Amino acid sequence: MHVTSASTSAELVDPLAELPKVGAWLAGLLGGLRARIGDPAAPGDPRFSPHGVIAFTGRELVGDAPLPSAEVHLVGPAVAPRAGSSDFPWELLDPSRRLVLVSLGTANADAGGRFLTEAVTALDALGDRVQGVVVDPGRTLGAVPPGVIVREHVPQLDLLARADAVVCHAGHNTVCETLWHGLPLVLAPIRDDQPIVAGQVVDAGAGVRVRFRRVDAARLGAAITTVLDDTGGHRAAAASIGRSLRAAGGRSAAADHLERIAARHTPLPLLPR
Repeated sequence: MHVTSASTSAELVDPLAELPKVGAWLAGLLGGLRARIGDPAAPGDPRFSPHGVIAFTGRELVGDAPLPSAEVHLVGPAVAPRAGSSDFPWELLDPSRRLVLVSLGTANADAGGRFLTEAVTALDALGDRVQGVVVDPGRTLGAVPPGVIVREHVPQLDLLARADAVVCHAGHNTVCETLWHGLPLVLAPIRDDQPIVAGQVVDAGAGVRVRFRRVDAARLGAAITTVLDDTGGHRAAAASIGRSLRAAGGRSAAADHLERIAARHTPLPLLPR
């Protein structure tokens, strides 16, 4: 008996819905796999355990599409305090300006130089009312205006508790942590599941999307202004999703589901002869 852990909401939808030939190719591969090592007549998807799927996301983010099975449990993100110290310069934060966090995650350090440069320019242009914190783990940025804080690493959850908006790559963890705090997003997906997650956020009304490789400072600044000024209701949508993610239960709900699934499939003890 096994249980699947779905770490991204993109796993719960059909990522190949608009690519039917690729979908048919993948179905053929799975059919061949079943023929070699399993049951050729089995209809199940090996990505999803028939016993249970613990998905660290929420219904408002996934949308109205049917889930892969009735055994999918949406528990929201596993947000918890993180151990460790930080040298972040909290004293530099200006309470009179709105705080915007820019992060492309640690896996995109080498690819993010141009985008982060445009982000710094956009934030500097909005500097009279916006203060930017930019995460640059790859040290891709050169000279930075004094009104923008650039760090290799930041205490993200602590910053989210004080931020007004987030610019990111649509990585599922960053998206869910941002929405958990009720903050709107500007999304610049790069690869993997990120375009799907970005689309889900936009469809839910909690953010706007820009093109990672083509956006310039002017367009990025306009997108930041849009979510900060809430002209499209993005903040209200993000707050609604945040409430639903918190109510889903996170790690406690995941543990409860695991216990119930284990109890349901625990073999009965053998009776003495």
